[in-house]
Amino acid sequence: MTSEDRGDRRRLGAVVLAVLISQVLLYPGVPVLVVELGAPAGIDAGMWFLVAEFAAFVTFAVVWGAASDALGRRVPLVVAGALGGAASYAALAAIPRLGLGFSAALVVRVVGGSLTIGAFSLAITMLMDLGGGNGRNMGAAGLAIGLGAAVGSVVGGALADVGPFYPVYAGAVVLAGAGLLATTVDDRTTGGTSASSGDGDVDDDDPGFREVIARARETPGLLVPFAFGFVDRLTAGFFALVGVYYFQDPATFGLSATGAGATLALFFVPFALLQSPFGSLSDRIGRFSPVVLGSIAYGIVTIGVGVAPVYPIAAGLMTLVGVCGALMAPATMALVTDLVDPAVRGAAMGAFNVFGSLGFLTGFLVGGGATGAFGYRAAFLAVGGLEFAIALALLPAVRAVAPRVGPAPSTGDD
Repeated sequence: MTSEDRGDRRRLGAVVLAVLISQVLLYPGVPVLVVELGAPAGIDAGMWFLVAEFAAFVTFAVVWGAASDALGRRVPLVVAGALGGAASYAALAAIPRLGLGFSAALVVRVVGGSLTIGAFSLAITMLMDLGGGNGRNMGAAGLAIGLGAAVGSVVGGALADVGPFYPVYAGAVVLAGAGLLATTVDDRTTGGTSASSGDGDVDDDDPGFREVIARARETPGLLVPFAFGFVDRLTAGFFALVGVYYFQDPATFGLSATGAGATLALFFVPFALLQSPFGSLSDRIGRFSPVVLGSIAYGIVTIGVGVAPVYPIAAGLMTLVGVCGALMAPATMALVTDLVDPAVRGAAMGAFNVFGSLGFLTGFLVGGGATGAFGYRAAFLAVGGLEFAIALALLPAVRAVAPRVGPAPSTGDD
């Protein structure tokens, strides 16, 4: 890796970090923010507030990728997505002053999500375009994602206690900064280098979701990491919504927005910091144990958070959730790389991320619906039990497709 690549990797990591901070800043204050935007109090409004953004993520992630392939450039699109996302945050803050209702806020969330996902997804794609090893570059992305979520949850909680719209203002500033920072990154020529696998025509013929799924079908074993990725992100979406309400509810722990944000950080910090060492561990011992055992432990600990009798126990279990997530997440993504030919790695990882975003959406819907109908404990039991069940159900499939020892740097052909 050249010094230029290293500099770009740091800057792109900072862009990913900033986008995640801007997104998560809002989460701890969602219960109050949605009321200020004209919604009735309760978890249903918070659920739809988050669902609107992630629905746009799912819909537009492939669109931005196809546009960057067609243009042969990514930087202008990253800048446009970040600055457009910042403008959407400003529009969200203006809704009460304009006398518009919660429906208008949901529309703004959809528009903002469709823009922000461009900055996020293409910044990660630009990390993949760099030299120096795909594992190292994706490690930078994972670290930025985890730390961005941790910083956003802590700072967002503190700002929400000052005023419901302060996290929105801060998010707009951070996204604008991400757009400006992206202008300093060298744009790799994606028309030829995006097919650095030598398969230059593939990306030109593969701009859409349908072809991505068709390629996934060529390797049926990919459905295994896709399934784990879906359920893992479902659980993360559940914590982002239900966890915030759960920790702030006077009937449970009655935390402030600051306390709820700090509690989410107990998950995100170990999740970020341990991904690189646990990813290296999976290279040495294989993917099977981190994926299966990590998922089983993740499910059990998630249930534990929902039945914890006192806050210190719940907080400690949140830290364990982050550790378990860090154990399985890099191994699951590495399994995608293990299973596919280098020429179709980008398509396979794109499909993995689509399944992950659908998992977030499902986590919001299942978490919000189950909590509203049956209460917090039942919701934690359902989501943690699903993680546990899929690990047991797919154990033979993981054993069949996962190499016992992760492939050595046979990824050197990246």
